[in-house]
Amino acid sequence: MSAGIFLSLVWKVSVATQVPSSSVKTQDGTSETSQKTYLLSPNERVQAKKSNPNLADTQQIKQSISKQTPSTIKKFPTQVTVESIDSLNVTNTVDRSSGISKNLLSNKLNPGGNPLLFPTKPSEVETAISQPITLEQAISLALHNNRELQASRIKLEERQARLKVEQADLFPTIDIGASAVRFRNDRVFGGGTNQLGNLIPEETSAETFTDLRGLATLNYIIYSGGERSAQITRAQREVRNQELEVERISEQTRFESTDRYYRLQNADAQVAIAQAAVEDANQSLRDARLLEQAGLGTRFDVLRAEGDLATANQGLTRAIAEQRTARRSLSEFLSVGQHIQLTAVDEISEAGTWAMTLDETIVRAYKNRAELEQQLVQREIGQQDRDIALSEIRPQVSFLAEYDARENLDDGVPVLMDWTFEARVRWRIFDGGRAFAGARQAERNIDLANTNFAKQRNAIRFEVEEAYYNLIANRENITSTRKNVEIFTEALRLARLRFQAGVGTQTDVIDAQRDLTDARGRFLQAVIGYNQSLNALQRSVSNLPDNGLFEAR
Repeated sequence: MSAGIFLSLVWKVSVATQVPSSSVKTQDGTSETSQKTYLLSPNERVQAKKSNPNLADTQQIKQSISKQTPSTIKKFPTQVTVESIDSLNVTNTVDRSSGISKNLLSNKLNPGGNPLLFPTKPSEVETAISQPITLEQAISLALHNNRELQASRIKLEERQARLKVEQADLFPTIDIGASAVRFRNDRVFGGGTNQLGNLIPEETSAETFTDLRGLATLNYIIYSGGERSAQITRAQREVRNQELEVERISEQTRFESTDRYYRLQNADAQVAIAQAAVEDANQSLRDARLLEQAGLGTRFDVLRAEGDLATANQGLTRAIAEQRTARRSLSEFLSVGQHIQLTAVDEISEAGTWAMTLDETIVRAYKNRAELEQQLVQREIGQQDRDIALSEIRPQVSFLAEYDARENLDDGVPVLMDWTFEARVRWRIFDGGRAFAGARQAERNIDLANTNFAKQRNAIRFEVEEAYYNLIANRENITSTRKNVEIFTEALRLARLRFQAGVGTQTDVIDAQRDLTDARGRFLQAVIGYNQSLNALQRSVSNLPDNGLFEAR
């Protein structure tokens, strides 16, 4: 049996709650697969919530499996870009600044606009929509919805605002003020007695003043001992460091979303393999019972077949549980709506090839990885911190200009004006060693950045080599495991023929079934392991293929 036949037979099986596609038979007998958003019926929701199927009830397990029409096997490009998301009913226009279509915001796959949403009713978290997505769509959703990436972008905006605050010190500050005062002064004259002893009457007089005053002040720091330029440079490097952090998180988000998608593919394939094992065990059990009824078999053979069927049911139950967990893991990382259950659409196939040699890959990773440049930026920040600390014991020169105008509306005197120009010099000659201590602290941070750079460089090389070696191993394993599947498929067919003819034993059939199941699992593990290794290699290099930021970022 060829590998193509194996793929078309094995991967038709999926759990009923998945409903990844709808198949319509055409007149020529081919199947057309359309991707839609399906609402699960109440019975299907109850079925999805139930615990794992009863191991002893083969028919119940068979009813929980539906046929899934396989899509055409395609090869994914090494560089994943955002394309039209037609299956989501969204017209996607790529914007390099946002990386996602604004139309996607209204799609049910996106969470609500309120990040403080706190469901309090079971109906608010009930899985009601099964949505099949492709790998490219998963990456697009992750780059748009991932909470960590959103927080990183917000922090970048905060760093940019802080830079503008520091750049404001390049300009003088100008303050203006004005005041208006209405003043009344009462005076008392007279009172007491004169020389003749007569009382002098008291007289009262009042004076009123209306005083207007305006003040303008200009203050400018001519020389700050290097603090101002160091603060601005430090803020610029903080912005660059956060830009690199956004790049790092974006690459990690792409890697994580791809890896979790592959895990879901693996879980779906394991369910298909487990179902195939159940079908094989059922066939063996039917053969054993027929031979027993014909007097050619024994009760022992029937019991062995029943035990093998129970074991296959156990494997199917575990595979279904892992599939549900993988779906929830992908949904959690993509931050989709509370009612969404994601399913994988893409067929399991090799995701591409790697053209560069190991040495070329290592050098490219050194050039592209944001983590290395981040350590260099941290080193520059430490240098600016040292200058900021030492600026406290350096001379600082400032200039002050002040203009004061006064006018009394009641005295008839013209406006009085005062001009003040002042130059100030401040030099702190002793601070108890504070400045030098701060400088030494900054120097230690520089040394720490140097050490972290070397550590990160070694880690990057290890990541590249590990992914590269795993890629080669899995690529070689794909060929050998594919051949093993063909061999063990033929071996199982011959074992059944021998058993039906009374020449072979039930043990031979059971062993052949297990060998075929293991071979299928190893083949899928090799393909998925190859894709995961390629994904890890792309992450270890980053910014492929044009050494620029990922397009959907």
